[in-house]
Amino acid sequence: MRVFKNLEELPKFKNTVITIGTFDGVHKGHQKILKRITDIAQSINGESILITFYPHPRFVLQPGNKDLKLLNTLDEKISLLENFGLDNLVVAPFSKGFSQMPALAYIKDFLVENFQPNTIVIGYDHHFGFNRSGDIDLLKEYQKVFQFQVEQISKETIEDIAISSTKIRKALLAGDIETSTHLLGHPYQLSGYVIKGEQIGRTLGFPTANIQLTVNYKLIPKTGVYAVMIHIQGENYKGMLNIGFRPTVEGNSKTIEVNIFDFNKNIYGEEISITLVKRLRDEKKFKNLEALKKQITSDKKETLACFE
Repeated sequence: MRVFKNLEELPKFKNTVITIGTFDGVHKGHQKILKRITDIAQSINGESILITFYPHPRFVLQPGNKDLKLLNTLDEKISLLENFGLDNLVVAPFSKGFSQMPALAYIKDFLVENFQPNTIVIGYDHHFGFNRSGDIDLLKEYQKVFQFQVEQISKETIEDIAISSTKIRKALLAGDIETSTHLLGHPYQLSGYVIKGEQIGRTLGFPTANIQLTVNYKLIPKTGVYAVMIHIQGENYKGMLNIGFRPTVEGNSKTIEVNIFDFNKNIYGEEISITLVKRLRDEKKFKNLEALKKQITSDKKETLACFE
């Protein structure tokens, strides 16, 4: 999969089949659309293109909205999309100016000029251009003029996608990892950098790496203890993740910290990726550190059992 982040550097595409969307989560609904565009592209000896936008349009158009939380960072989305046979991903820069482009100019100067589409695969509710005035009917009106075909994604599929995205977010906020994994078609992931913590875990015999997420809009699942896989320095490890406030040691801010099994390296500043496998329990306050240590030992046994 080729990735383009600059419209000035796009090659001359040939026989393209394109779709457009944020594809947050790259979940099973999105995967259906990816399969459709790759299938059509293969059948016409062409190439498939997903056009997505960065930053997320709502961050640009509603800058004060702190409630919008995404399932993927851009890097996570790119990494997931690698798995679905897509030929090209174009990450188009989104700006206030771009949002004010008239709908016809969007078709002519953005889609046709840059991508020379043979086929555009789009949902019935997809809107584009200034004041969201463009839709599938406008695309159909101009398909003969610009010599492309329009294929509509069914209303049922689009609604499935919206329902899935909502359900995935709700499941993660409820700590329901089984449901989120099922709807995504892959486990949920957190990624960030290792920063210095208070090193309390070290005194308990369970040193943890404190994680600073790469973006502040990433959806963080419910507080608690999770069995996880960790990817760092090109290697995979098993481990336990704690998301929460560390009530036993009077913590006062939410932290994300991971204990990596069979690992003893200095990794401050390193990039780390954590895949959620199972939620083990709620975070709770213990009467002392000894009781906490006993519980963590039990958590480790349960975690290892998850991987057997």
